Amino acid sequence: MKPTAALCTRLRRLPIITKQVANGFYKGTGSGAMGRHTKHGGYVIEWRKVRNYIAPEGLKDCKLTPFVTETFKPLKRRISGVNGPAYLKNWKQENGID
Repeated sequence: MKPTAALCTRLRRLPIITKQVANGFYKGTGSGAMGRHTKHGGYVIEWRKVRNYIAPEGLKDCKLTPFVTETFKPLKRRISGVNGPAYLKNWKQENGID
């Protein structure tokens, strides 16, 4: 038995939330544990569970550059009053990239 076409348009697969299921359900974030807790309150990293990301070989000759200029000096205070277009104009002047 299949639902009618009109009913199928109303039935959508929405993300499940904790209010829709039984008590005690924990959805999680999809990130697995990288270790375990000890009985003394510490945490032991299990290196076989740690994720290793291997970059492709083609990235060595990549022409893309980072958005932060290499001549940037860290500031000790916060700059206020800088808007987006002014920041981009200043960035293009320092890096010479259009």
